[in-house]
Amino acid sequence: MLKLTYCLVRRAELSREDFQSYWRETHAPLVRAAADALGIRRYVQSHTVATAIDAVVREGRGLDRTDYDGVAELWYDSEDALIAATQTEAGRRHGAILAEDEARFIDFARSCLFFAQENIVIGEAAPADG
Repeated sequence: MLKLTYCLVRRAELSREDFQSYWRETHAPLVRAAADALGIRRYVQSHTVATAIDAVVREGRGLDRTDYDGVAELWYDSEDALIAATQTEAGRRHGAILAEDEARFIDFARSCLFFAQENIVIGEAAPADG
């Protein structure tokens, strides 16, 4: 499995609550609708929350970045499968829809994404049909 991890920062004009609400209620259904065309096997949104231990944990590790508003994780069968899906008419159409919608709530310049292979240390792999 190939995993895309997307660390998201909201557009400046949005509150964190508005960003997360839009991402959950508007964008998620678009991803669900694109899943077959783009070969998305699993999609998970992790919405940041403020906790009493945020500063302690960050300071203990020398971390100062606090501006991520969430992380999206998408699983694909393989790099080849993802590339093949994006070459179809439906894949290109759904890819364009998702990119256009992301521009409405994500600050691309402050966000980042990367592809990875999971190395599971504790727990089980995410189910392929999740």
